[in-house]
Amino acid sequence: MAKPKVILTEHLDDVCADWLTEHVDLIRVPHDDATLADHLASAEGLVIRTYTQITPELLAKAPKLRVVARAGVGLDNVDLAACRKAEVSVVYTPDANTQAVVEYVWGLIADAVRPRYTMDHYVPPPAFHDLRQQHVGRQLDTMVLGVLGMGRIGRRMAEVAHAMGVRVLYNDLLKRRELNLPDDEPSEFVDKRTLYTTCDILTIHTDGRKDNHHLINADVLKQLKPSCVLINAARGMLIDNDALAGWADRVKDKGGAAYLDVHDPEPPPDDYPLFGKPNVKLLPHLASRTPNAMENMSWVVRDVVRVLNGQPPHYPA
Repeated sequence: MAKPKVILTEHLDDVCADWLTEHVDLIRVPHDDATLADHLASAEGLVIRTYTQITPELLAKAPKLRVVARAGVGLDNVDLAACRKAEVSVVYTPDANTQAVVEYVWGLIADAVRPRYTMDHYVPPPAFHDLRQQHVGRQLDTMVLGVLGMGRIGRRMAEVAHAMGVRVLYNDLLKRRELNLPDDEPSEFVDKRTLYTTCDILTIHTDGRKDNHHLINADVLKQLKPSCVLINAARGMLIDNDALAGWADRVKDKGGAAYLDVHDPEPPPDDYPLFGKPNVKLLPHLASRTPNAMENMSWVVRDVVRVLNGQPPHYPA
């Protein structure tokens, strides 16, 4: 009996790809390859990551498609309504990279508030003491962490913050009782204005729904403290780049800074308005780049095989 045909458009961990190959006829076709449409005509499964867009137009080219698998957490590049209409299952890995992202964001926070200078050569006593005077940071337990979006990553960010004695404020579309937080969870739910005006660090962990486009805009940025550290390791489309460029110019001498691991578009073009801003640190989408997280995301292939075998998936979208 012929194995079902599954197309892989982006990279998977080798172990997971090899496992999938044992169960299906795996065809590797880059998402921007002109031959993709030809392969879609007979495909029953499609495994994607970040850059493949699942649209009604693509689905129309894949009449036999039964499952789309996103090796990752967000589903912004998958038209879920179109998939439901086409009776195509969508599976993903909702908790695969939580630890990796949380560690990464806390690393960015440390970079922002606790400057470190590495001595790679002899530094004479006067210069040594000058360095100690120049590189003075802020202590985290004197600061307020604002978490915008209290999902898996936001909650874990809060847990780490509490362990270090940091006060946490958060806002989410869901109220506290709807989030099913433990009764003893010490984070404080506040409205957005209170969150923006109070926090010393604002870390964004919301999804990429259309309503969140430019969630951080000029009006929001006006509410932030001029010394606020803004971190986005979620989605580039959440921030209005032009507005952030203006804010960065206004607060560059007041301690304000932004650390962006995601961009809109991605990769950022040569006229990206945030290039050249000394207080805006741009990173090439590295938050989930650990071997563990990448393997965890790649194991979405297990649900691909379950769906193709007529079994319910463990992680349906």
